[in-house]
Amino acid sequence: MTTDHATLTIDGPVARLALNRPEQRNALSVELLDGLHARVEELEAAPGVKVTVVTGAGRAFCAGMDLKQVVIAESGDPELPHRLLSSLGRLTLRLRALPSVVVARVNGAAIGGGCGLACVCDIAVTHGDAKLGFPEVDLGLCPAVVAPVLVRKIGPGQARRVLLSGGVMDGHHAHTLGIVDEVSDSRESLDETTDAIVGRLAAGGADALAATKSLVNRLDGSLDASVVERGARLSADVLATAEAQAILAARLEK
Repeated sequence: MTTDHATLTIDGPVARLALNRPEQRNALSVELLDGLHARVEELEAAPGVKVTVVTGAGRAFCAGMDLKQVVIAESGDPELPHRLLSSLGRLTLRLRALPSVVVARVNGAAIGGGCGLACVCDIAVTHGDAKLGFPEVDLGLCPAVVAPVLVRKIGPGQARRVLLSGGVMDGHHAHTLGIVDEVSDSRESLDETTDAIVGRLAAGGADALAATKSLVNRLDGSLDASVVERGARLSADVLATAEAQAILAARLEK
């Protein structure tokens, strides 16, 4: 089934969910997030799915927030950034709560919230030339929605350094830090690497996979909605400052 902004296909035990704004490098808009929530709702009701692959249409995975929706002078809606960030936070919870194992196929740039989406998946796979990272501080922003995800993924010490340093890195460096779990040498070999992981997972027992994922979620506190909503509010408050709005507006004009 499809929408303009997100697509979902299910083939036996494997589902494929794609962000579908390739011309905008799959930047996170409210509309894209609404589409992803609708497709995840279908996944929640789909029987027999053991593995869900999340990827981006085109050459990017997700380039982060849509600047046209978070620059208030552009959108004219001061509450839109909070709605976007809150929706992103709720999406991370829903992906974690899916009974299927969620695999991020990071086919290209995964920036900011896009890198957070990759990290919230149970397993993330990319290629060496992909660009990943959390450049929020470079833009005057606070990565409060994705910070809890990254802390759980790579630990507080490494996450502190990554989030405070900003910038982006290639796929090999992201693999070294643990931001992604597997890396292929090239974009061309990404499908082979991903398919091998998906095939191995799909051979497992559906009940065992779901129970194990649920157990780990409880152990690491992944489904704490209060942390996510506080993060969305903090991110929105920082985003609304004059400093952040000036930096984002200048970036939008480039």
